[in-house]
Amino acid sequence: MEIDNLQKRIGIIGGGQLGKMMIQEAKKLGFYVVILDPTPGCPAHSVADEHIVGDFKDADKIQALAARCDVVTYEIEHIATQPLLEIEEAGKEVYPTPKSLLTIQDKYTQKKVLQEHNVPVAPFLQIETEAELARAANTLGYPVILKTRTGGYDGRGNAAIQSKEQLSSAYEALGSGKIPLMVEKMIDFEMETSILVCRGKNADIKVYPVGNNVHKDNILIETIVPADINQTVGDKAMTIAKRVMEIFDGVGMFCIELFVTADERVLVNEIAPRPHNSGHYTIEGCVTSQFEQHIRAITGLPLGDTTLIRPTVMMNLLGEPGHTGVAFYSGLQEALQADGMNLHIYGKQLTSPKRKMGHFTITATDINTARQTAHHVYKTIKVITREEAE
Repeated sequence: MEIDNLQKRIGIIGGGQLGKMMIQEAKKLGFYVVILDPTPGCPAHSVADEHIVGDFKDADKIQALAARCDVVTYEIEHIATQPLLEIEEAGKEVYPTPKSLLTIQDKYTQKKVLQEHNVPVAPFLQIETEAELARAANTLGYPVILKTRTGGYDGRGNAAIQSKEQLSSAYEALGSGKIPLMVEKMIDFEMETSILVCRGKNADIKVYPVGNNVHKDNILIETIVPADINQTVGDKAMTIAKRVMEIFDGVGMFCIELFVTADERVLVNEIAPRPHNSGHYTIEGCVTSQFEQHIRAITGLPLGDTTLIRPTVMMNLLGEPGHTGVAFYSGLQEALQADGMNLHIYGKQLTSPKRKMGHFTITATDINTARQTAHHVYKTIKVITREEAE
Protein backbone atom coordinates (compact mmCIF):
# COMPACT_ATOMS: atom_id res chain seq x y z
CA MET A 1 0.00 0.00 0.00
CA GLU A 2 1.45 3.35 -1.02
CA ILE A 3 1.64 5.99 1.70
CA ASP A 4 0.12 9.37 0.86
CA ASN A 5 3.09 11.63 1.55
CA LEU A 6 0.98 14.71 0.93
CA GLN A 7 -0.86 14.10 4.21
CA LYS A 8 2.33 14.77 6.17
CA ARG A 9 2.54 17.88 8.33
CA ILE A 10 5.83 19.77 8.11
CA GLY A 11 7.42 21.66 10.99
CA ILE A 12 10.02 24.34 10.24
CA ILE A 13 12.31 25.82 12.87
CA GLY A 14 12.78 29.39 11.71
CA GLY A 15 10.35 31.80 10.10
CA GLY A 16 12.67 33.99 8.03
CA GLN A 17 12.70 34.37 4.27
CA LEU A 18 14.04 30.85 3.73
CA GLY A 19 11.20 29.41 5.78
CA LYS A 20 8.70 31.56 3.89
CA MET A 21 9.93 30.31 0.52
CA MET A 22 9.91 26.71 1.77
CA ILE A 23 6.27 27.13 2.80
CA GLN A 24 5.28 28.69 -0.53
CA GLU A 25 6.49 25.54 -2.29
CA ALA A 26 5.04 23.23 0.37
CA LYS A 27 1.60 24.81 -0.06
CA LYS A 28 1.73 24.18 -3.82
CA LEU A 29 2.01 20.50 -2.94
CA GLY A 30 -0.80 20.68 -0.39
CA PHE A 31 1.21 20.34 2.84
CA TYR A 32 0.19 21.74 6.23
CA VAL A 33 3.07 23.73 7.76
CA VAL A 34 3.83 24.82 11.32
CA ILE A 35 6.72 27.17 12.13
CA LEU A 36 8.67 28.01 15.28
CA ASP A 37 10.06 31.53 15.43
CA PRO A 38 10.47 34.13 18.20
CA THR A 39 9.12 37.01 16.08
CA PRO A 40 5.30 37.23 15.81
CA GLY A 41 5.42 39.04 12.44
CA CYS A 42 8.30 37.12 10.86
CA PRO A 43 8.30 36.67 7.04
CA ALA A 44 6.95 33.10 7.17
CA HIS A 45 4.09 34.02 9.52
CA SER A 46 1.92 35.27 6.67
CA VAL A 47 1.97 31.91 4.85
CA ALA A 48 2.23 29.37 7.69
CA ASP A 49 -0.78 27.39 8.89
CA GLU A 50 0.39 27.69 12.49
CA HIS A 51 3.06 29.76 14.22
CA ILE A 52 4.51 28.72 17.56
CA VAL A 53 6.19 31.81 19.00
CA GLY A 54 9.36 30.74 20.78
CA ASP A 55 13.14 30.74 20.84
CA PHE A 56 15.14 28.43 18.56
CA LYS A 57 16.84 26.96 21.63
CA ASP A 58 13.71 26.43 23.71
CA ALA A 59 13.48 22.66 24.08
CA ASP A 60 9.83 22.74 25.15
CA LYS A 61 8.83 24.80 22.11
CA ILE A 62 10.76 22.49 19.78
CA GLN A 63 8.99 19.51 21.36
CA ALA A 64 5.66 21.30 20.88
CA LEU A 65 6.48 21.85 17.20
CA ALA A 66 7.39 18.20 16.74
CA ALA A 67 4.14 17.11 18.39
CA ARG A 68 2.18 19.01 15.73
CA CYS A 69 4.13 17.56 12.77
CA ASP A 70 5.25 14.37 11.03
CA VAL A 71 8.60 15.69 9.83
CA VAL A 72 10.77 18.54 11.18
CA THR A 73 13.26 20.65 9.24
CA TYR A 74 14.96 24.00 9.77
CA GLU A 75 16.01 27.11 7.88
CA ILE A 76 18.79 28.16 10.23
CA GLU A 77 21.71 26.26 11.79
CA HIS A 78 21.91 28.21 15.06
CA ILE A 79 19.35 26.11 16.92
CA ALA A 80 19.37 23.64 19.80
CA THR A 81 20.40 20.19 18.62
CA GLN A 82 19.76 18.14 21.78
CA PRO A 83 15.94 18.42 21.50
CA LEU A 84 16.21 17.39 17.85
CA LEU A 85 18.28 14.34 18.79
CA GLU A 86 15.64 13.40 21.37
CA ILE A 87 12.81 13.90 18.90
CA GLU A 88 14.57 11.73 16.34
CA GLU A 89 15.28 9.03 18.93
CA ALA A 90 11.57 9.00 19.79
CA GLY A 91 10.79 8.16 16.16
CA LYS A 92 10.13 11.56 14.60
CA GLU A 93 11.71 12.32 11.23
CA VAL A 94 14.16 15.26 11.34
CA TYR A 95 15.97 16.35 8.16
CA PRO A 96 18.76 17.17 7.66
CA THR A 97 19.68 14.84 10.51
CA PRO A 98 20.50 16.32 13.93
CA LYS A 99 23.80 14.41 13.82
CA SER A 100 24.86 16.19 10.62
CA LEU A 101 23.69 19.53 12.02
CA LEU A 102 25.67 19.00 15.21
CA THR A 103 28.85 18.48 13.18
CA ILE A 104 28.26 21.34 10.75
CA GLN A 105 27.30 23.87 13.46
CA ASP A 106 30.90 23.83 14.68
CA LYS A 107 33.15 25.05 11.88
CA TYR A 108 36.15 23.27 13.37
CA THR A 109 34.48 19.86 13.58
CA GLN A 110 32.98 20.45 10.14
CA LYS A 111 36.43 21.04 8.65
CA LYS A 112 37.91 18.17 10.65
CA VAL A 113 35.39 15.71 9.21
CA LEU A 114 35.94 17.01 5.68
CA GLN A 115 39.71 16.74 6.10
CA GLU A 116 39.42 13.18 7.44
CA HIS A 117 37.48 12.23 4.29
CA ASN A 118 40.04 13.86 1.98
CA VAL A 119 37.77 16.72 0.92
CA PRO A 120 40.03 19.72 0.12
CA VAL A 121 39.86 22.58 2.66
CA ALA A 122 42.13 25.45 3.69
CA PRO A 123 44.73 24.59 6.36
CA PHE A 124 43.24 25.28 9.81
CA LEU A 125 44.00 24.95 13.53
CA GLN A 126 42.02 25.12 16.75
CA ILE A 127 43.14 27.80 19.21
CA GLU A 128 42.20 28.87 22.74
CA THR A 129 44.65 31.55 23.80
CA GLU A 130 46.26 34.56 22.15
CA ALA A 131 49.63 32.81 22.39
CA GLU A 132 48.18 29.82 20.53
CA LEU A 133 46.78 32.20 17.91
CA ALA A 134 50.25 33.69 17.37
CA ARG A 135 51.81 30.24 17.00
CA ALA A 136 49.04 29.10 14.65
CA ALA A 137 49.46 32.19 12.47
CA ASN A 138 53.20 31.54 12.21
CA THR A 139 52.57 27.90 11.36
CA LEU A 140 49.94 28.62 8.72
CA GLY A 141 51.60 31.77 7.41
CA TYR A 142 50.02 35.21 7.12
CA PRO A 143 47.40 36.24 6.17
CA VAL A 144 44.98 34.16 8.24
CA ILE A 145 41.35 34.39 9.34
CA LEU A 146 40.30 34.01 12.95
CA LYS A 147 36.79 32.52 13.25
CA THR A 148 34.32 31.75 15.98
CA ARG A 149 33.60 28.04 15.71
CA THR A 150 29.85 28.56 16.09
CA GLY A 151 27.28 31.23 15.39
CA GLY A 152 28.91 33.32 12.67
CA TYR A 153 27.18 34.37 9.45
CA ASP A 154 27.48 37.10 6.80
CA GLY A 155 31.02 37.85 7.96
CA ARG A 156 30.07 38.09 11.64
CA GLY A 157 32.40 36.05 13.79
CA ASN A 158 35.36 36.46 11.41
CA ALA A 159 38.47 38.62 11.70
CA ALA A 160 41.12 38.87 8.99
CA ILE A 161 44.72 39.05 10.26
CA GLN A 162 47.33 40.34 7.82
CA SER A 163 50.27 40.57 10.24
CA LYS A 164 51.26 39.89 13.84
CA GLU A 165 50.36 43.48 14.76
CA GLN A 166 46.68 42.60 14.25
CA LEU A 167 46.66 39.48 16.44
CA SER A 168 45.58 41.17 19.68
CA SER A 169 42.81 43.28 18.16
CA ALA A 170 41.38 40.29 16.27
CA TYR A 171 41.49 38.10 19.38
CA GLU A 172 39.73 40.78 21.44
CA ALA A 173 37.13 41.41 18.71
CA LEU A 174 36.07 37.76 18.84
CA GLY A 175 35.72 37.52 22.60
CA SER A 176 39.27 37.03 23.87
CA GLY A 177 38.84 33.27 24.10
CA LYS A 178 35.46 33.32 25.86
CA ILE A 179 33.98 31.39 22.92
CA PRO A 180 35.66 28.56 20.96
CA LEU A 181 37.89 29.80 18.13
CA MET A 182 39.76 28.45 15.13
CA VAL A 183 42.15 29.99 12.63
CA GLU A 184 42.44 29.30 8.91
CA LYS A 185 44.96 30.11 6.24
CA MET A 186 43.51 32.83 4.01
CA ILE A 187 43.14 31.41 0.50
CA ASP A 188 44.21 33.52 -2.47
CA PHE A 189 41.20 32.53 -4.53
CA GLU A 190 40.24 33.60 -8.02
CA MET A 191 36.52 33.31 -7.41
CA GLU A 192 33.96 32.22 -4.84
CA THR A 193 31.37 29.73 -6.03
CA SER A 194 28.66 27.62 -4.50
CA ILE A 195 26.99 24.41 -5.49
CA LEU A 196 23.59 23.24 -4.32
CA VAL A 197 22.95 19.56 -3.85
CA CYS A 198 19.94 17.62 -2.61
CA ARG A 199 19.68 14.05 -1.38
CA GLY A 200 16.43 12.17 -1.02
CA LYS A 201 15.46 9.65 1.63
CA ASN A 202 16.20 6.89 -0.89
CA ALA A 203 19.78 8.28 -1.36
CA ASP A 204 19.00 9.75 -4.78
CA ILE A 205 21.16 12.85 -5.35
CA LYS A 206 20.49 15.85 -7.57
CA VAL A 207 23.08 18.59 -8.13
CA TYR A 208 22.41 22.12 -9.39
CA PRO A 209 24.63 24.16 -11.72
CA VAL A 210 27.59 25.93 -10.10
CA GLY A 211 27.12 29.65 -9.45
CA ASN A 212 29.66 32.48 -9.15
CA ASN A 213 29.17 34.50 -5.95
CA VAL A 214 30.11 38.14 -5.45
CA HIS A 215 30.38 39.41 -1.87
CA LYS A 216 30.65 42.91 -0.43
CA ASP A 217 31.59 43.35 3.23
CA ASN A 218 31.26 39.54 3.57
CA ILE A 219 27.60 39.64 2.51
CA LEU A 220 26.43 37.96 -0.68
CA ILE A 221 25.42 40.57 -3.25
CA GLU A 222 25.19 38.63 -6.52
CA THR A 223 25.02 35.06 -7.81
CA ILE A 224 25.70 34.42 -11.50
CA VAL A 225 24.62 31.16 -13.14
CA PRO A 226 26.13 29.46 -15.02
CA ALA A 227 29.47 30.14 -13.36
CA ASP A 228 32.40 31.23 -15.50
CA ILE A 229 34.38 28.03 -14.90
CA ASN A 230 35.82 25.34 -17.12
CA GLN A 231 34.82 21.68 -17.24
CA THR A 232 37.66 20.60 -14.94
CA VAL A 233 36.60 22.94 -12.13
CA GLY A 234 32.95 22.08 -12.71
CA ASP A 235 33.64 18.37 -12.42
CA LYS A 236 35.63 18.89 -9.21
CA ALA A 237 32.74 20.87 -7.71
CA MET A 238 30.24 18.16 -8.67
CA THR A 239 32.42 15.45 -7.14
CA ILE A 240 32.80 17.43 -3.90
CA ALA A 241 29.03 18.03 -3.71
CA LYS A 242 28.18 14.35 -3.97
CA ARG A 243 30.97 13.39 -1.56
CA VAL A 244 29.74 15.85 1.07
CA MET A 245 26.22 14.40 0.94
CA GLU A 246 27.61 10.91 1.46
CA ILE A 247 29.83 12.01 4.35
CA PHE A 248 27.01 13.74 6.23
CA ASP A 249 24.32 11.25 5.20
CA GLY A 250 22.37 14.31 4.14
CA VAL A 251 18.64 14.39 3.39
CA GLY A 252 17.37 17.68 2.01
CA MET A 253 19.14 20.67 0.48
CA PHE A 254 22.77 21.44 1.26
CA CYS A 255 24.81 24.38 -0.02
CA ILE A 256 28.57 23.99 -0.35
CA GLU A 257 30.52 27.24 -0.61
CA LEU A 258 33.77 26.84 -2.54
CA PHE A 259 36.98 28.72 -3.29
CA VAL A 260 38.46 28.31 -6.78
CA THR A 261 42.14 29.21 -7.17
CA ALA A 262 44.05 30.29 -10.28
CA ASP A 263 45.62 26.84 -10.56
CA GLU A 264 42.12 25.25 -10.56
CA ARG A 265 42.11 23.95 -7.02
CA VAL A 266 38.60 23.75 -5.54
CA LEU A 267 38.39 23.99 -1.72
CA VAL A 268 35.36 23.85 0.56
CA ASN A 269 34.83 27.03 2.56
CA GLU A 270 31.65 26.23 4.47
CA ILE A 271 28.60 23.97 4.32
CA ALA A 272 25.01 24.96 5.06
CA PRO A 273 22.54 22.08 5.67
CA ARG A 274 19.52 23.93 4.26
CA PRO A 275 18.42 26.00 1.28
CA HIS A 276 20.81 28.92 0.82
CA ASN A 277 20.81 32.55 -0.26
CA SER A 278 23.01 31.72 -3.25
CA GLY A 279 20.36 29.23 -4.41
CA HIS A 280 17.56 31.77 -4.80
CA TYR A 281 18.29 31.85 -8.52
CA THR A 282 16.73 28.38 -8.79
CA ILE A 283 13.20 29.74 -8.23
CA GLU A 284 13.04 31.22 -11.72
CA GLY A 285 16.24 29.81 -13.19
CA CYS A 286 15.72 26.05 -12.79
CA VAL A 287 12.98 23.54 -13.47
CA THR A 288 12.77 22.73 -9.74
CA SER A 289 13.64 25.38 -7.16
CA GLN A 290 15.84 24.58 -4.17
CA PHE A 291 12.83 25.12 -1.91
CA GLU A 292 10.56 22.68 -3.72
CA GLN A 293 13.45 20.22 -3.87
CA HIS A 294 13.95 20.44 -0.11
CA ILE A 295 10.27 19.80 0.55
CA ARG A 296 10.29 16.87 -1.85
CA ALA A 297 13.35 15.36 -0.17
CA ILE A 298 12.19 15.56 3.46
CA THR A 299 8.73 14.18 2.65
CA GLY A 300 9.97 11.26 0.57
CA LEU A 301 8.79 12.52 -2.81
CA PRO A 302 10.92 11.98 -5.94
CA LEU A 303 13.53 14.70 -6.51
CA GLY A 304 12.90 17.16 -9.34
CA ASP A 305 14.81 18.21 -12.44
CA THR A 306 17.68 20.65 -11.65
CA THR A 307 18.23 21.79 -15.25
CA LEU A 308 18.97 25.51 -15.73
CA ILE A 309 16.21 26.97 -17.90
CA ARG A 310 17.98 30.23 -18.80
CA PRO A 311 21.08 32.10 -17.64
CA THR A 312 20.16 33.82 -14.38
CA VAL A 313 21.51 36.51 -12.08
CA MET A 314 20.28 36.92 -8.51
CA MET A 315 20.99 40.05 -6.47
CA ASN A 316 20.19 40.72 -2.82
CA LEU A 317 18.35 43.84 -1.69
CA LEU A 318 19.93 45.12 1.52
CA GLY A 319 18.92 47.91 3.83
CA GLU A 320 20.67 51.13 2.83
CA PRO A 321 23.37 52.61 5.08
CA GLY A 322 21.96 55.15 7.54
CA HIS A 323 18.39 53.87 7.23
CA THR A 324 16.77 52.21 10.25
CA GLY A 325 13.00 52.07 10.61
CA VAL A 326 9.86 50.99 8.75
CA ALA A 327 10.93 49.70 5.33
CA PHE A 328 10.12 51.43 2.05
CA TYR A 329 11.18 50.18 -1.39
CA SER A 330 11.95 53.03 -3.74
CA GLY A 331 12.35 52.62 -7.50
CA LEU A 332 9.96 49.68 -7.90
CA GLN A 333 7.97 51.20 -10.75
CA GLU A 334 11.04 51.46 -12.98
CA ALA A 335 12.67 48.23 -11.80
CA LEU A 336 9.63 46.06 -12.48
CA GLN A 337 9.65 47.11 -16.14
CA ALA A 338 12.97 45.35 -16.75
CA ASP A 339 12.90 42.29 -19.01
CA GLY A 340 13.23 39.00 -17.16
CA MET A 341 12.67 40.67 -13.79
CA ASN A 342 11.34 38.69 -10.80
CA LEU A 343 11.08 40.46 -7.45
CA HIS A 344 10.90 38.88 -3.99
CA ILE A 345 10.21 41.11 -0.98
CA TYR A 346 10.52 39.16 2.26
CA GLY A 347 7.99 41.04 4.36
CA LYS A 348 10.31 42.29 7.09
CA GLN A 349 8.65 45.36 8.54
CA LEU A 350 11.83 47.06 9.75
CA THR A 351 14.94 47.77 7.73
CA SER A 352 18.45 48.46 8.97
CA PRO A 353 21.82 48.83 7.22
CA LYS A 354 22.87 45.65 5.35
CA ARG A 355 19.80 43.68 6.48
CA LYS A 356 18.57 41.26 3.80
CA MET A 357 15.17 42.64 2.84
CA GLY A 358 14.55 40.92 -0.47
CA HIS A 359 16.12 39.80 -3.72
CA PHE A 360 15.44 39.78 -7.42
CA THR A 361 16.43 37.58 -10.33
CA ILE A 362 16.96 38.45 -13.94
CA THR A 363 16.74 35.70 -16.55
CA ALA A 364 17.90 36.27 -20.12
CA THR A 365 19.05 34.44 -23.24
CA ASP A 366 22.70 35.08 -22.30
CA ILE A 367 24.50 35.79 -19.05
CA ASN A 368 25.95 39.15 -20.14
CA THR A 369 22.49 40.53 -20.85
CA ALA A 370 21.23 39.18 -17.53
CA ARG A 371 24.09 40.83 -15.63
CA GLN A 372 23.71 44.15 -17.41
CA THR A 373 20.00 44.27 -16.64
CA ALA A 374 20.53 43.10 -13.05
CA HIS A 375 23.07 45.82 -12.33
CA HIS A 376 20.72 48.46 -13.72
CA VAL A 377 17.89 47.20 -11.52
CA TYR A 378 20.19 47.02 -8.50
CA LYS A 379 20.98 50.72 -8.88
CA THR A 380 17.27 51.50 -9.23
CA ILE A 381 15.79 49.78 -6.17
CA LYS A 382 16.75 51.13 -2.76
CA VAL A 383 15.51 49.92 0.63
CA ILE A 384 15.08 53.04 2.75
CA THR A 385 12.71 54.05 5.54
CA ARG A 386 9.14 55.19 5.04
CA GLU A 387 9.99 58.39 6.90
CA GLU A 388 12.77 59.13 4.43
CA ALA A 389 10.47 58.41 1.47
CA GLU A 390 7.90 60.89 2.76
